[in-house]
Amino acid sequence: MKVRRPRHSRQRDVVLAVVRSTMDHPTAEWVHHQARRTLPRISLGTVYRNLTKLAAQGLIREIHTGGHAARFDGNTGRHYHIRCLGCGRVNDLPISIDARLEDEAGRAMNYRILGHQVEVLGLCPLCQGGRQDRNDSRKRSIALKETARP
Repeated sequence: MKVRRPRHSRQRDVVLAVVRSTMDHPTAEWVHHQARRTLPRISLGTVYRNLTKLAAQGLIREIHTGGHAARFDGNTGRHYHIRCLGCGRVNDLPISIDARLEDEAGRAMNYRILGHQVEVLGLCPLCQGGRQDRNDSRKRSIALKETARP
């Protein structure tokens, strides 16, 4: 029996490159806008289909943001997120993964733990009414990401 590999396509490559090019956890609409720079005729539906396939393959992660548009993360390594309840923005947290939590949960409940997720909720500086512009916020997001790397 042959093992079917996912078909390779230029559209999927472009969508993956766009998601991996940013640390801002983009929406499908943003990915579509960026992908059109390379592939002017790519449709939003094609972007959605490719994002779904890439997430199913484990090449990106889909983040559900409770009432806001889903966001996508090109960083598939283990890490935590902080999400703004006002605008839905998602950032990576520069906090180490707590493996003790998994060990303790497994022992306490007799489970074989496969992983855990933590999402911290709050209001970003823009939604708090701060005067910080979006570029400063993005720079801080990038700086946080850099400090989180081992």
